[in-house]
Amino acid sequence: MNRTVLIVEDDRDLREAIGEILEHDRFHVMHAAHGAEAIDILRTSSELPELILLDLMMPVMNGMQFRAIQQNDPRLAAIPVVVMSAVTDGERKASALRPAAFLPKPADREQILAVVRRFCGTQHGAGAEPLPSEA
Repeated sequence: MNRTVLIVEDDRDLREAIGEILEHDRFHVMHAAHGAEAIDILRTSSELPELILLDLMMPVMNGMQFRAIQQNDPRLAAIPVVVMSAVTDGERKASALRPAAFLPKPADREQILAVVRRFCGTQHGAGAEPLPSEA
């Protein structure tokens, strides 16, 4: 189990915040600002992530466009995708993409960790210390 997660999110602050949560829990994190960048990362990476966290609404290539390309690429199709969205009725809209799960935005630390741990084969953190705000 490689504990690698690709975060595809155009909001840099949000992408970095989610990345920090995951890195604190000992996940390796890859970042992409839009779907086209994510496809490029996936196609050139020697090791694929165990999970993709995918925003729906992004410039250049949105989540729907990314998912269509991902599902049609035999090397990438098996990677589970968790769709993240703040749009009204986001879960229903995301269902057309057949994601492994849906994460409403904004999601808190525990929601993010629960969904990532579920798909990365662990139910518990890897011994991470609590964040200072939790101490």
